Formats: sequence, structure tokens, C-alpha cells
Amino acid sequence: MRPIQMVDLQPQYARIQSEVEAAFADVIRSGAFINGPAVKSFQQNLANFLDCKHVVACGNGTDALQIALMALNLQPGDEVITTPFTFVATAEVIGLLGLVPVFVDVEADSFNIDPTLVEAAITEKTRCIIPVHLFGRACNMQAIMDIARQHCLFVIEDNAQAIGATCIVDGVEQKTGTIGDIGCLSFYPSKNLGAFGDGGAINTNNDELHQRIHRICNHGSDKRYYYETVGVNSRLDSLQAVLLDIKLKHLNEYLQARIKLANAYDIALSGISGLVLPARAEHSKHVFHQYTLCNPERDALQQFLNAQEIPTMVYYPVPLHVQKPYLDARHPVGGLPISERLSKEVLSLPMHTEMDDEQFEKIVTEVIKFYKK
Repeated sequence: MRPIQMVDLQPQYARIQSEVEAAFADVIRSGAFINGPAVKSFQQNLANFLDCKHVVACGNGTDALQIALMALNLQPGDEVITTPFTFVATAEVIGLLGLVPVFVDVEADSFNIDPTLVEAAITEKTRCIIPVHLFGRACNMQAIMDIARQHCLFVIEDNAQAIGATCIVDGVEQKTGTIGDIGCLSFYPSKNLGAFGDGGAINTNNDELHQRIHRICNHGSDKRYYYETVGVNSRLDSLQAVLLDIKLKHLNEYLQARIKLANAYDIALSGISGLVLPARAEHSKHVFHQYTLCNPERDALQQFLNAQEIPTMVYYPVPLHVQKPYLDARHPVGGLPISERLSKEVLSLPMHTEMDDEQFEKIVTEVIKFYKK
């Protein structure tokens, strides 16, 4: 049996290897490594996939979030409401820009920001909400957009883990990342659409925001050596763009493989007392960047599976509101109890497009064995 990995990228690459190598050779021969035709083609194809007007590729998902906030012309001290149960990048960029992260607890079943708590966190300084579509499941964007519209707030969707997920808003099924003002993507290699290095993208349906985003990504410039604003240097190189363009053609296939695997996990692991499986929602389609269990015996289960050479991961062991850079009297320890409990109970099983039947049977057999001990 092939060793079990959290993410097994090699078999996926093997199926597109010849196409990728030919595309890389074309880029190398062209010499157009930065902002060349390959990047423009990928941006357009990604916009078509997302069904949105504009995509600007950038250096990574963290840059995407930072640039999105910069495009909103927020001022130091402005508040941004988000979740503490996420990767640090979501809050990191808020702090880097002199803004104030205001953390709101999550729903126990979805792990996503709880819209019923968002409105109570709004103050006269609130300017933006950043919902995170964690693990590939869409937030309740109907409720979030209703709140944002009522209070005239911007919405930036952290869509790093959920490309291809959908959510019904105003009676229409829409791709996550296209519902708010701006969506942000990461192409970190382990993502559902992963590069061979870092990469990211920012999407919007707003023409003015698109112009600002494009300018900020390029040193604040619309015309070479002429600068309109303070910007950054954040670009996707052409080699990554051609790879991502090839993978994009297979993305629906990849997503269906993940959903199929998640459904198989559900069937195999259902009925185990105390083990909570990932919840689905009628308003959205889950694309399973992670398959995350929840159980108070998490640490013991992880140690048991590790002994059987089955890798697992904890996303995330410490919520952001109790991390040193983000300590705030408004969010004392114990103040966001669901996030704090989840950090002690969640465990993600291997999830990728290339898992074979033998590997799957090994994983579920050992999980079941742990609970029957």
C-alpha cells in the first residue's frame, strides 16, 4: 500500500505531467515570466469559472487579503469583524494595516462565523466583515450580506479554502468569493486548486475596486514609473499561471472526488458515539478542503492514528483571540467559548483527490477500532 498522506499531490501531477511540461517549456521559450499572456489567460479563465467580472492574480493568499483591505481605503483604527477560528493570515493583514480585528465566535456545526453574533459586534468604527469559508464550507452569506447592507459595511470573503463552493443568496446560487465586495483566493500547493509554490488571486464585480486592486498589486501604478498610490509588489508568475490554468480545467473533477471521499467517510464513520462528522447545509455546497471531525478525545485519537502511520492535522490548535499579537480585553480567555472548545476537539483526516480504496479502508478501520477499544 502506498503511504497515506494528508495531501498526495504526485499522482494528481502524473495525470497532467506532459501538458504541464509542454506549457512550462512554452513559457520558458517566450521569456514572458511576469505578467505575460499566461497570467492574463488564467485570470480570464478563473473569472469565467467563478462567474465574476474581474480577477487579479497576486503573490499569495495573504497578499490577496491585504490588497483587498487596502483597496477599501480604510483608515487606521477602523474595525474589521472576523472569526478567531482561522489561519492567522485573516487577522494578520488587519493588524498590518493598523486596523482593529474584532473577533466573533463561530457556529459549532459549521466552524464558520456566527452571523447572529456579528450585529452585536458592530460599532461606529466598524467598516468591514471578513467571513472565512472554512474547510470548504460556505458561511451563511445570506445573513452576513443582510447585515452588511443594513449597516453599509464592506464584505471581503476569505475564500482560500473554498474555491468552487456555492451558497444561495437572494434566491440565487453563487460561487463563494463572488457574493461580497471582494473575494480572496490562495493557491498554496495543498489547496483544492494548488500551484507548485505560492500564488493567490483577488476577484470582484466592482469596476472601481478592480482598478484599485490592479494598481495596488503593481506598486500603486497604472503606468510604468508613474504612481497613483502606495502599493505593493505582488504578482503571480507565468509558470504558476499556466499550471493553474491546466488544473482549473480539471477543478470540477477534483472537487467531485473530494465530495465523493467525504461522503464515503460519512457512511463509514456514522453512528460512532461522541464523534461529530462535518455538517452540510441546505444553502450551500461543501467542497471539502478538509474533512474535520470533532470529539473530546481528539488528542488520544490523533496519537492512536499516528501509531498506525495515518497522518492527521489539527486546524487550528489555538484560536487567534488568545494568541499574543491579538490579545484584547474585548475577547478574554473564555469569551469565545465555541472557538476555544473546537480548538481542543477538531481533527482533520487525510483528504485529497488521489486516495485509493486500500488507503481509505485502512483509515476508517483504525478510527472505528479506536472507538471500540
